[in-house]
Amino acid sequence: MKKLLILFGVILFTIPMTAQEVGLQLYSLRDQFKEDVTGTLKLINDWGITKIEGGGTYGLPMKEFKALLKKNNLEVVSVGAGFEDLENNVQKVIDNAKSFGAKYVMCAWVPHDDNKWDLEETQHATEVFNIAGKQLKENGLTLAYHPHGYEFRPYKDGTLFDYMAQNATNFTFELDVYWAQHGGADPLALMKKYPDKFSLMHLKDMEKGVKGNNTGHEDVETNVVLGTGQIDIAGTVAESKKLGIDYMFIEDESSRVVDQVPQSLEFLKGLED
Repeated sequence: MKKLLILFGVILFTIPMTAQEVGLQLYSLRDQFKEDVTGTLKLINDWGITKIEGGGTYGLPMKEFKALLKKNNLEVVSVGAGFEDLENNVQKVIDNAKSFGAKYVMCAWVPHDDNKWDLEETQHATEVFNIAGKQLKENGLTLAYHPHGYEFRPYKDGTLFDYMAQNATNFTFELDVYWAQHGGADPLALMKKYPDKFSLMHLKDMEKGVKGNNTGHEDVETNVVLGTGQIDIAGTVAESKKLGIDYMFIEDESSRVVDQVPQSLEFLKGLED
């Protein structure tokens, strides 16, 4: 279904209306924020995006930053949290999330030796997320862990991610389709295997020809416009709608982000036609 936007009786354009919303992970514009916080938030508004994933104020006082968010019709629905805080200072995470009025808390990395991510590391992380997730849940927040590739290393007849997913009692996952595929997994297959485990998604495409690995590291310039790379973005978006994933955040870490995000939005809009 599409909603008509009407001003003074004139139809300006149509906006796709679905059960989900496409937002932006603010890390995409980290370099732009360093130069101009006000202008960067306005840019996001100009793109027509209203939901964002963030967690910081880019050097501004909280009150001033939130005023800029309101001015630009931006709502922080998910905030990032460090693993160390989830392990040692959950209240700090809760306070930060509530200060933004967020619904989700996401963790995107577990500190580890690149050469050592095994069952012991996986079990420890899962325990930390379950304990922290319970406390977050009691405060009206949902914890979502963002796998980064190293979780897809082999374990028994599956992967270490399988262990996490099967033992996640108080947390969900944020599926970054780029990092899942880069780590050797099939994002679409993961969603079908664990239909109740993903509450958030990062939409990010991978340049054709890039060979993945399970270290969690890659050149950010391999991030390309959605629909032009090697990931089945259309398929994962369609499946996310079936599963009712709440928010899909575009994340583009490349230096071409300002040019690429509008093109990615056009691609997503085309999927609604």
